[in-house]
Amino acid sequence: MSEERILTQHPKGKDGVNILRSKYETIKEFILETLKKYEEITFDELTDMADEKLSSSFDGKVIWYVVTVKLDLEARGLIERIPKTSPHKLRLTATHSK
Repeated sequence: MSEERILTQHPKGKDGVNILRSKYETIKEFILETLKKYEEITFDELTDMADEKLSSSFDGKVIWYVVTVKLDLEARGLIERIPKTSPHKLRLTATHSK
């Protein structure tokens, strides 16, 4: 039996990608936990931390998965880009920051 997959969403309505749910959950948990800890973080900081923490145990390109899952979490309203930040920063949405 093949492992369960998830079709990701995109905040601009573009087609998502079909990835393994286990990889999706690993990255999702990392992003949400990191945003809870730091409240606001630049995308570059997030990818650097993910690469450092996950690359030794993660099968696949960590950064690619972070980008893909980040877009999905934005589309689902769990996280958001902070307007007018450069480089762009992320945070949990108000409904998910508690």
